[in-house]
Amino acid sequence: MLNFTENARGIELGYVCINLTLQKDKRAKVTCNRSMIRRTFDAKGIEYASELSRLNTRDILPILEWNHMHNIKVFRMTSSLFPWASEYMLEDLPDFEEISKNLAAAGNFAKEKGIRLSFHPGPFNILASSKDHVVKNAIVDLSIHGKIMDLMGMPRSHWAKINIHVGASYGDRASALVRWVENFQMLPDSVKTRLTVENDDKTSLFSTKDLYEGIYKRIPVPIVFDYHHHRFRNDGESEDECHAMAYETWGDVRPCFHYSESASEKEESSKRPNAHSDYVYDKINDYGRDFDVVIEAKAKELALMKYREDHC
Repeated sequence: MLNFTENARGIELGYVCINLTLQKDKRAKVTCNRSMIRRTFDAKGIEYASELSRLNTRDILPILEWNHMHNIKVFRMTSSLFPWASEYMLEDLPDFEEISKNLAAAGNFAKEKGIRLSFHPGPFNILASSKDHVVKNAIVDLSIHGKIMDLMGMPRSHWAKINIHVGASYGDRASALVRWVENFQMLPDSVKTRLTVENDDKTSLFSTKDLYEGIYKRIPVPIVFDYHHHRFRNDGESEDECHAMAYETWGDVRPCFHYSESASEKEESSKRPNAHSDYVYDKINDYGRDFDVVIEAKAKELALMKYREDHC
């Protein structure tokens, strides 16, 4: 098992999707989320999708190089690398050979420098749905993420996590969790071996305890504990109790959790309480445990760097 930061102690910090510093540099033009609307895809087709995908995958490496220069060992990649990816097979892209080389180069660099990579596919990936077409679409999208991880040479392990939410309860959390577990079995190994599940921030959805009892006790899927979500959805357990519960589910793989803070409490009172702030201000409580933390803040790497200045 390739636990690249297995000797790390305490918290290892990461951030998500894009690097604002590089994106704002007009000379570099580094970004991984070039996309297009449906009308453009219909007009320009797979050739244009291939061109955008080539550029997006090319720019993973300079972001990882920047992260390495700043000693950032955890990075969540964007799920927008391949525009309208569900409409074609990656292998059918005209630039697939170059795209594969881009992904392999980024993956090799990450392994060489000890950078942990992950994905967090969108909220439409609802394995708990009772509708066959919704589940089928989720399997297609998750399979694409698994394929990308494979092309990057990432281990088929929760170390290279593909993290999702259960997605919906449909008024019956217990039945939704049973469907999630059943539909999990239809996923390819490239996803099964990497899939994790995260607690929610809505009262109608799933607490850490729900996930522990309803998923982890049935199949070995680790729980990504989200500190911020816990505040809005729990069953009376303390943060420490749920943190420990999620921590247990990772076995011999170093856990990776999420941290964010409320924009309405920290920055702008008019925003929703569960909306993420631009920066994070409080010191993250590690409860004496060793794990990785993805900071989910709108200021991306700038929020991470400021946190270091304030607390490290």
